[in-house]
Amino acid sequence: MANDTLTAIEPILDQYKGAARDALIPILQEVQEQEGYLSRDSIRVIGERLRLPTSKIYGVATFYNQFRFQPKGKYHIMLCRGTACHVKGSKKLLDAATRLLKLEPGQTSRDRLFSLEVVACMGACGLAPVININGEFFAKVTPMKLAKIIEQCREKEVVHAEA
Repeated sequence: MANDTLTAIEPILDQYKGAARDALIPILQEVQEQEGYLSRDSIRVIGERLRLPTSKIYGVATFYNQFRFQPKGKYHIMLCRGTACHVKGSKKLLDAATRLLKLEPGQTSRDRLFSLEVVACMGACGLAPVININGEFFAKVTPMKLAKIIEQCREKEVVHAEA
């Protein structure tokens, strides 16, 4: 696994030859862009290249909520917690999502079907509360509507599995 990771991120690291700690965030961003998340192997390889302990890298990466440590699910659900969405009930949506998916924000289901991410604002305040699944926006979402959306995603998988 580590050799595959090294091969995959080597071109990114080559752009930062001789780089030090100041290049860490851009490197993490590029690696995550390429891999979809920051794996243990990629963090280890970055640490070796920058001569930084992995604990320092995790410290930086966990400080910023833009970084993920698990791959996204097939259905990546982004739930807005901006002011308009908050006022319109996004906390209830978040509670429903964690209950229905059995996930906390930032997690991916074991079957990699769903992942849940909380975002500060999606810029769709007139649609509040809003969620986004793989780029598709859902407006004025209630906990009941969310349950139906999640069930539809699950049904799609059953249909694909039977085909």
